Amino acid sequence: MIWLERKEGALWAVGRAVNPQHRPSGEPRGDDYLFEGHELGDALEAANGALEDDARVLEDDGSTEHIRPFTRKEVLPTLERFFFGRR
Repeated sequence: MIWLERKEGALWAVGRAVNPQHRPSGEPRGDDYLFEGHELGDALEAANGALEDDARVLEDDGSTEHIRPFTRKEVLPTLERFFFGRR
């Protein structure tokens, strides 16, 4: 699982967890985070880099599933709802 989140202190964070269903808690661990920074563009780059790495492994294992990248267009509506109460 790869995710992009907004943390306190105006930080963007990108995390990756393998088999999170086998963990005792749903909370991310410190070593799950691949990136923390203030720029959304940098966070998207880190998230998509991790996604490309995982897609390459899936291809090597014979998967033909297409994985779409994270996009700014996908993230902005969530931000607008959070900051401005827009629906």
